[in-house]
Amino acid sequence: MPGRTASTTGDMKRRLRVGVIFGGRSGEHEVSLMSAASVLANLDPERYEVVPIGITKEGRWVLTGDPLKALAEGLAAGGPLRPVALLGDPAVEPKLVALPGPGLSGRAAVATSSAAAPAPPLPAFDVVLPVLHGPFGEDGTIQGLLELAGVPYVGAGVLASAAGMDKAVMKDLFVRHGLPVLDYVVVKRQEWREMPPRVVDRVTASLRFPLFVKPCNLGSSVGISKVHDLGELAPAIDEAAMYDRKVIVENGLDDAREIECGVLGNDDPQASVCGEILPSREFYDYNSKYLDGTSGLIIPADLPTEAGERVRDIAARAFLALDCCGMARCDFLVSRDATAVYLNELNTIPGFTKISMYPKLWEASGLPYARLLDRLIELAFERHADVAQNLTSYQPRE
Repeated sequence: MPGRTASTTGDMKRRLRVGVIFGGRSGEHEVSLMSAASVLANLDPERYEVVPIGITKEGRWVLTGDPLKALAEGLAAGGPLRPVALLGDPAVEPKLVALPGPGLSGRAAVATSSAAAPAPPLPAFDVVLPVLHGPFGEDGTIQGLLELAGVPYVGAGVLASAAGMDKAVMKDLFVRHGLPVLDYVVVKRQEWREMPPRVVDRVTASLRFPLFVKPCNLGSSVGISKVHDLGELAPAIDEAAMYDRKVIVENGLDDAREIECGVLGNDDPQASVCGEILPSREFYDYNSKYLDGTSGLIIPADLPTEAGERVRDIAARAFLALDCCGMARCDFLVSRDATAVYLNELNTIPGFTKISMYPKLWEASGLPYARLLDRLIELAFERHADVAQNLTSYQPRE
């Protein structure tokens, strides 16, 4: 596998160094920490040397101590943390550089003593596994930095990450590729603040209740509302607009079943078995996903064979439509009689918590959690090798 080199102690191959990046400047920061905890617990220590890298809510990259504990419980909990940055220079090793100035401990910066022992050298890594949900992590921003740095990384590239993060652009692409989606209207925050009656008229002229109102560039059901009537529409748009400058309003499907399917691969993606969510609330919101643990998961979903195959086929086609790599989870709304199947959205960095659907779907498909991580790392190297074939100097034909 690319990235492995012989150790200095003999013929044994050294472990791959995997940089696991988590946290971030996103409304899904806490979800990222939960996903990262599960990923770190399941990376095989005999195969991988893990380099945990935290990003605070303010966007500071931190290393040493215990970054995961520090971000979850407050900076002081993980011990003094070293501010670092990732260089976008493919010729520089290690990619991480220490930032000048004090370390981080507690809520404020604490100056280091001039007599303190020198900090240990910064680690290098062979591949990066971003466990970042939402903006500044799932939207192509960190993927662009890793592309500049020439580092292999798990998951979708810049284009697919950006398109998969923006629900409006994603739906436009699905429509272009003939994939079934429910009708939707996109609202800009500025338009809503300046001309709310016009927005309401546009929504009610095109869609029917019940509706779902969502921030375009966020996941984990943050800022999402189910709207039953006109009186609930304005508060729902207000809430969604707190999280993003674009809001998407979508038709609901009466008595819909929530079906999910995992996709794994690069140019030849494979779809997992289907799973069904039985939300403990009216829909699968943030609390039922991550906090109360009362929602039910049925894997495999009890679907007619034809409907299940259709879901799996659409999931793979959606993955290719966005030019995804590595992984994605596709969410569907299916009518109670399974005759109508609608693609709801695709997530390029699905949740990896201990109760998340994506790893559970692949476990039910014969790929346990730890082996799923192995496969994702293999796919990262595969994609990186493919991109490395691109010429960077023009060579005219003779």
